[in-house]
Amino acid sequence: WAVLVAGALMGAGDVIAQQLVEQRGLHGHQCPRTLKMMGIGFCFVGPVVGSWYRILDWLIPGNTKVVAVKKVILDQGGFAPCFLGCFLAVTGAVNGLSVQDNWSKIQQDYMDALMTNYCIWPPVQVANFYFVPLQHRLAVVQCVAIVWNCYLSWKANRM
Repeated sequence: WAVLVAGALMGAGDVIAQQLVEQRGLHGHQCPRTLKMMGIGFCFVGPVVGSWYRILDWLIPGNTKVVAVKKVILDQGGFAPCFLGCFLAVTGAVNGLSVQDNWSKIQQDYMDALMTNYCIWPPVQVANFYFVPLQHRLAVVQCVAIVWNCYLSWKANRM
């Protein structure tokens, strides 16, 4: 279920990026790009983030305020930087970039994306880890992430 949600919402984020941010219009919409972003959601984002939440809950069990803060520190200090780099690498590879071009794009986009991540995710994750049961965390994050996915799609597909 979480994988399907992640794929669908990655696709929705790309549609929003193309239509509202890039203002491509329906005739200029790149359907293959949307399908690629959905595939990344299905095959990478959903499984990796869903597994991460299970691991994080195993490493730091419970849902008190202190536990939620510890989870956010581990999530944002360890997982987010690694995940974001991998996401950008996967997106570049799916878009057919050479290893050298992909590395250049990652170097160009990574810090800006990471700083934007830190503006959005810590408060969302405190609430998520404190109030939301494990089985619903990925879905909650992906619902909040529709704007984030739009940003990531725009950032990752900007050549």
